[in-house]
Formats: sequence, C-alpha cells, structure tokens
Amino acid sequence: MKFSFKYAVLILALQFIYLSSQSYAAQYSANFKNADIREFIAAVSKSTGKTILVEPSVQGNISVRSYDNFNEEEYYQFFLSVLDIYGFSVINLDNGLVKVVRSASLKTAAGQVKDPATPSIGDEFITRVVSLQNVPVRELAPLLRQMMDSGGIGNVVHYDPSNVLLITGKANVVNRILEVIKRVDVNGTQEREVLKLNYASAVELAEVINNLVREESKENQTQILLPKIVADKRTNALVISGPVKVRNKLKSLIKRLDVEQSSQGNTRVFYLKYAKAAKIVEVLTGVSEKISNDKKSSPEVSSGKDDVSITADEQTNSVVITADQSAMQELEKVIARLDIRRAQVLVEAIIVEVQDGNGLNLGVQWANNNVGGQQFTKSGLPIFDMAQGAREFKKSSSMSDDNPISSALSSFNGLAAGFFEGDWSVLLTALSSNNKNDILATPSIVTLDNKEASFNVGQDVPVLSGSQTTSGDNVFNTVERKTVGTKLKVTPQINEGDAVLMEIEQEVSSVDTSSGTSSDLGPTFNTRTIQNAVLVKTGETVVLGGLLDDSSKEQVSKVPLLGDIPFIGQLFRYTSTDTNKRNLMVFIRPTIIRDDEVYRSLSKDKYTRFRALQKQRIDDADSGLVSVDDDARPVLNEVDFDEPKTPAVQSAPAPKAVLNPAAPRNPFQQ
Repeated sequence: MKFSFKYAVLILALQFIYLSSQSYAAQYSANFKNADIREFIAAVSKSTGKTILVEPSVQGNISVRSYDNFNEEEYYQFFLSVLDIYGFSVINLDNGLVKVVRSASLKTAAGQVKDPATPSIGDEFITRVVSLQNVPVRELAPLLRQMMDSGGIGNVVHYDPSNVLLITGKANVVNRILEVIKRVDVNGTQEREVLKLNYASAVELAEVINNLVREESKENQTQILLPKIVADKRTNALVISGPVKVRNKLKSLIKRLDVEQSSQGNTRVFYLKYAKAAKIVEVLTGVSEKISNDKKSSPEVSSGKDDVSITADEQTNSVVITADQSAMQELEKVIARLDIRRAQVLVEAIIVEVQDGNGLNLGVQWANNNVGGQQFTKSGLPIFDMAQGAREFKKSSSMSDDNPISSALSSFNGLAAGFFEGDWSVLLTALSSNNKNDILATPSIVTLDNKEASFNVGQDVPVLSGSQTTSGDNVFNTVERKTVGTKLKVTPQINEGDAVLMEIEQEVSSVDTSSGTSSDLGPTFNTRTIQNAVLVKTGETVVLGGLLDDSSKEQVSKVPLLGDIPFIGQLFRYTSTDTNKRNLMVFIRPTIIRDDEVYRSLSKDKYTRFRALQKQRIDDADSGLVSVDDDARPVLNEVDFDEPKTPAVQSAPAPKAVLNPAAPRNPFQQ
C-alpha cells in the first residue's frame, strides 16, 4: 500500500516537471539590432516550425527588441507586425507554406478566405465575404474603401446581383470594417406596415400625404427620416415604411383622414368645385397667419399648439389643412365663400370708320427757247424736261430709255397734253382723285370676372428698318414686321347692381393706300387706339370715343401779276385742292353671364347667324356658271342648344340677368 502511494506521487512529480519544461521551452523573445531581415525570418521559422519562403525582393535590416515573453502564437503575430512595419507581408499558401512578399504587391492579391467560425487577428492577410441584408452594397462600398489601410493594402469590391462585399486586407482592418458593416446594416433597416382603409381612397390619400410630406420636408433633406407611402389600389390599402416614430406619426394622420367627410378631424381635405387649389392656398395662408397672431395676442385663449399647415394638391384640385378645431372652422367658412362659380362677361365692340377724300390738281406750263418760260415742278412733269424730250423724239423718231419724257411719265398720274413746235412749248396737266374708306369691325370675346382677355385679328406687314451697303456694293436690308388689324384687350369687373367696370385697350390699324405710291422708307400705317376704363350696366351700349375730322387744303402756285388776271390768269398758275372727311366711332356693350341658360342663348344666336350666312353664300355660289360639289364645302352642323347634353351646373347665389322686352333695337344684331 505504501509502495503504491509513493509510486503515484513520483509519477505526478515527473509530469509536473515535464509540463513545466514544456511551458518554459515555449516562451520566446526577440532581440535584433540592425540584423538582416532574412536572419530574423529564419529565426522565426526555426522557432515556430513553419516553412517560410522569401521573395528575392525582400531585402533590408531591422532592429527590434521585445521585453515580454511570447508563446508560439503570440510570437508569430509579433513576427507579422514587425514585417508590416518594414513594408512586408505574409501570405499563407494552401499547401501549408508561408511566403513573405512586399506589401505593395498585395493591392490586387487575394488573401486566405476566412469565415466567422475561424476569425483571424493581427496582421494576417485575409479575405472575407459579407452579405448585406438591408443596405445596397453599391452605396456602402465607396465609404468602406476610405477606411482601408493607407498603405494601399487590400480592397473592397461589391457584387450587386448577390448584394455582397468582398473585403481583402489585414485582419485587424478587416475586423473593424466588419463591425462597421454590422452596425450600418442594422441602422438602415426600415420596417413596413400595411394599413387597410375603410372610407378614404388609397390612391387619393397617398397623393395628399406625399404632397404634405414634400412641403414639410423642404428644410429637412434627411431621406432616412422621411416616410414612404405607396397605395395598393386592389386592396385599398396603404403601404408605409420608415423609422418607428415617423410611422407612428403617419399612422395617426391616416387614421384622422380615413373618416367620413362629415367628421371634424384635425386634418381635412377640401375638394374644390370652381376655384384653383394653388390660388386659394395663398389666401388661406394669409388668413391662418392672422388667426394665429390673434390667438397669441389674446390673453383669454390658452396657449396650445396652433401650427397650421395648408397644402394644395393640383391633380385633384383639393386643399389639405392641418389645424386645430377653431382655426379649421374659420378656414372652412373662407373656402365656402371663395369656392363659388364666377360669373362671365361677354364683351362686344363695334368700330365704325367712314373716310372720304377728294383732290384736284390743274396747271399750265409754257416755255420759249429765246424768252424763257414758267414751270411748276409739283405737277410732276417739268416743262423744260418735256420740251427737251420732245426735241430728241423728233430727231430720232423713237422713245429711248434715256429720254426725259420716258422717266417723267413713268411716275405721273393724270392728264398731260402739250404743244411742242419751234421755239414754243405748252403743257397742260390735270388730275382729279376721289378716295373712300369704310371700316366696320365687330370683335367680341367672353372672359371670366376679373380675368384679362385679348382678341387679335390681323396680319404682319414687313417694314424696312435699316439698310447697309457692303464692300461688294451689295445692299443688306433689315426688315421688321408690324401687326396691323383689330386688337381688343379687356379686363371686366362685375360690381354691385350688374354694373361692369372695364379696363379696355382698343386698336384698329391698317396700311394707308390712299397716296397710290409707296415710299422708299416703307408703308404708312393708319392707327386708331383707345385706352380707358368705363363703368357700364349689363346689356347697355355706350360709345367709348370718336373722331369727326373735316379738313380742306388748297395750294396755288402762280406767276406774279399775270396769275391774278381774271380768266387769262389760269394760264399762269398751278392749283392743287385736297378735301378729307373722316368719321370714327367706337361702341362697346358688356353682357353678364351668370348661368348656363343665358350662355346657351348667346351661343345659339351667334351660331345660328353664322350658319345662315354660310348657307346664303352656298346658295349664291350655286347660281353661278361654275358650281362646286356640296360635299366639298364645309358646313356647320345643326346643333340643338335647347337640349343640353349634360345637366346644368347650379349657379352661385346671385341676381340673374333680366331681359327687358322694351329695350331698343340691338345694333349688334345688324
């Protein structure tokens, strides 16, 4: 028994000594001073039992000293860190060998692939494949590349089809990047919820809420904090995503909107019938600011949350308002008064112009080769030019282009009779002119109350604005175009008592052709313009303005003393007489259109009148020698204005226009 006990004690002592010796033998330290790096690699290879291959480019001396003892694994990590300091790295080959290379050659190299079950530490050159669940790798990869080793070791590559990252580098850098990826991928998660709607339309409600989110997030551009709303038309549900707090706030808003229209919620949607949502929002914003200021200045009102948000949805022509109950009621009253059917105004104008002009030019010229003569150049045919041309004609018996008579007669109008014989020459010129110009224009236009409308019918006439001669004697002309015709611009405003205040700009212009000749500077334009404001009762015709012009001009050129002799003096004078008369009047008549019945009656009258005129022109054309196929002529179809296709819209409360049966004859119907 004693022997067995002693034997067991001896065995335990021997095992303790053996383990102590093994533990003591596994302790390593390093002390190298300006030693060749290959000697350092050989020492580590011998101590760790690893076969290490060294590239020929690995050269240099190192100095390193450790004050602590390392075990085999720690000593190997110490070896890797020393190599990294001097710009070298170790690659673990798949056959168990180790290769030392320069770190610069590892930019595009692949390290040993590791997984979470066998992680690496320190300066080992490894590769990790990471799959992301929530964040797109294309957006995250550029950010991670900035966190790589500044020495250019390793890389981050993304693969979009699998949404994975391939990370290559030193283990300590790769591990830090993996920790960043873990936290970013979790923070990027946005859960989704499906909300079933009971009353509201999912498509319409999604548009309203998205518009509201865009308006409220103009100053906050952080996309991750903004909710996303998508409508499912098939199930009438909304799919929302975003952070928890944002989704909770959005669900509260949807719950208040998903009620019957008659409910009084904190957020309401007003669908407008006549007014434009974008225009009415400007008015409501000003009213809401006044309400908020009154609440802040009133001591009787408790200080609570009085923020008001007003947004317009142009697609549905609706207004979304978020406000407290009192402000909501005030804004609802304003909307009810503004969202009414606006009346329209039919503006008809008559422009009448009558112009008459009479002229008479009469004169006698004579000349003598020995004594002299009398000449009046205003007649257009100077006597001396005509006498010289007559002598040249008698000599050559033909009219050449350089003959003075040819050039003078080319621009002369009227009668020219003369006597050219011997030394005497006598020439009589006479011209009588009569011009008449009648203009009748009846433009008409329909516009909304307080809405500017314009009417323009005419043509663009070219006008010479400049002329320049180039170095090659080529003439370069600059031409501008001026619009002539009938223009009407009016802005009606309906006042109390069916009176209409109109701001009117009326213009009638034309090209003056009364002179019969064209100037080198371009045509002459006749322009009549009226710009004023008048107050007219509906259905009444008033005159805007007019002009009565009567002018007479007489010009006499004569020989002194001889031209004053009765009867005989006519042979020594030239007389020109011009008489012009012009009458211009502009009339206008507004008609207020408040309902569809009046509008339909006016449209029927205009349509029927033009259709009758068209039929009359067709009948007159058929009575001629050449007839045209009736199918080739455009004809207005007959329309029944008494039976509307759609139900008439209820008009806003306003007095209707009353037709007076005893009214005077309407000049616009002529």
